[in-house]
Amino acid sequence: MKRILLLLFFPVIVTSSCAVYPKGEFNPQEVPSAPDFSSLDNWSAHPDKADPADRTPADSILSVQTDSGVDVLFFHPTTLFGKKRFGAVWNADVRNAYVNKRTDDGSALFQGSIFNGTGRVFMPRYRQAHLDVFFKRSGSESAKKALQLAYTDISNAFDYYLEHWNGGRPFIIAGHSQGALHAMTLIKNRIEGTALKNQLIAAYIVGWPVHHDYFTAFKPCETPEETGCYCTWRTWNREYVLKNGNNEKLIPGIVCTNPVLWTTEEGVYAPKTSNKGGLSFDFTNLHPAFADAEVYKGVLMASKPKFRGSIFFNRVNYHIGDLNLYYMNVRENAHLRAQTFLTR
Repeated sequence: MKRILLLLFFPVIVTSSCAVYPKGEFNPQEVPSAPDFSSLDNWSAHPDKADPADRTPADSILSVQTDSGVDVLFFHPTTLFGKKRFGAVWNADVRNAYVNKRTDDGSALFQGSIFNGTGRVFMPRYRQAHLDVFFKRSGSESAKKALQLAYTDISNAFDYYLEHWNGGRPFIIAGHSQGALHAMTLIKNRIEGTALKNQLIAAYIVGWPVHHDYFTAFKPCETPEETGCYCTWRTWNREYVLKNGNNEKLIPGIVCTNPVLWTTEEGVYAPKTSNKGGLSFDFTNLHPAFADAEVYKGVLMASKPKFRGSIFFNRVNYHIGDLNLYYMNVRENAHLRAQTFLTR
């Protein structure tokens, strides 16, 4: 359990000789069967079942899922990587208990739970692409096909949600990493330019670069209460970014939101004291003033957070902590945007 939580916070770079990668090329005849979204087993989080996304880090922090008129669809990051029992396959089987445990005890608990202070949380399982599609096999035809299969499940889950549970309710779309990639694709393909845009409160597309012209009309949020817009950021160590100003991660034209100030303005510094609480690997231990934040050339800079064991935390890429570092700020902001939407 503790290892799962550590993996959630610490960035995962699969480089060791014992790492397991998909073998051969993507074969559509070998993909796992598609999930049946009428079964709650195929939802990591759902308002009709008890799940880790129902929890809060403290008794004083309340879930409003049963009383809210708002829904949140959260698409989890990659949890298919590592040992053979997780599968040296291009796409996860939604019946794989090991992968599901990673998703539930990691992403649902530490990320999905952020949004139970805003509304009902829906978090579908999907035939996610293997982590390797973002590293060794990045850009290959097999990687593209694996990601397309994963997106197909996301789109189908959205359809099932709309038909059976939405009932005209406003909703938030959120995702992290691979889940963010699928979230932005879903918004572009299924929501932008349709009547559904009138139900979309806001989107949190976190841990994946969003170019400023990716959407046609859907714009970045520029104030904390703005609706009908999106927020996005990728977090890196502040000292590393400033010393490596021409780093390949600093892609021109990428939008970045400051998740403390909720603006995309570059060079405006938010000190740690403005951070309302973040999480490391202990879900019941909120760290006030956990991380600072400043937008710089399309990325979010944060100083190294301090927590028990942080002396061993030497990564410069804070990707896996994109949401954890600003847990309470994101939680309160999602609630604010939802309430603003409902009062209009």
